[in-house]
Amino acid sequence: MSAVLNCNITFIGGGNMAQALIGGLLARGLPATRITVSDPVEKIRLLLAEKDVHTTDDNLVAIRDADIVLLAVKPQYLANILKALKGQLEGKLVISIVAGAEISTIAHVLETERVVRVMPNTPALVQTGAHGLFAKEAVTLQDRELASQVMASTGLTIWVNSEAQIDAVTAVSGSGPAYFFYMMESMIRAGKNLGLDEKVATALTLQTALGAAQMAITSSNTPAELRKNVTSPNGTTQAAIEVFDHAHISQNIQAALAAAQKRSQELAQELSDSIK
Repeated sequence: MSAVLNCNITFIGGGNMAQALIGGLLARGLPATRITVSDPVEKIRLLLAEKDVHTTDDNLVAIRDADIVLLAVKPQYLANILKALKGQLEGKLVISIVAGAEISTIAHVLETERVVRVMPNTPALVQTGAHGLFAKEAVTLQDRELASQVMASTGLTIWVNSEAQIDAVTAVSGSGPAYFFYMMESMIRAGKNLGLDEKVATALTLQTALGAAQMAITSSNTPAELRKNVTSPNGTTQAAIEVFDHAHISQNIQAALAAAQKRSQELAQELSDSIK
């Protein structure tokens, strides 16, 4: 983390993910004076100003002294933002967390090869994110380390071997929290149907999800092995698993993630076409 503590970081966009990263960086010791946020919404600027970071609504002013520029805007606003910053980022590392924005598109418009693409996920808001990163060969090891340190302020960082794998990361971890929330919804509903009070069903479900995740993280066993350890022959868990298997739940989950990956590829192409 030491290298990034000596950098000036500018966020283009001050939404939830930017705020999570800013909070993580401040907690890791980055001085607030080294952070600048540019956002057109006054309410967001005022909120961030309470953290003593610099705020502005002028992107060109924001990047003036930056070592790292982090793009954290909605995809539909990216084209105009990139065009306004064209040729202005020489000597600066660009980190993009914009969904669907390919490195080649960003690099072409900004006229720089120092671009790292990141697919984060929303648990970054509670410092437990899972972030997939990719950069082309033009990005140095030092720049990769800086990008890792920025993103690690809110969770796990994993570098993938090709940009195409970012679409897989999107399917697994980018969209992944929603899959678990869906499972939680279903378990809470089932608990209510079985006679539990909603608050009781909710508390049991959420704590079970937390406990299972913690066991999987800390155990030397795989999730498959952990599941088998809980599944006694002819027991209650086996009865439930058999229903899942009969409904082809595993196959359907795999098909769902494949659909998410395909849609990620389509959105990336649509965004690239709109910017060109």
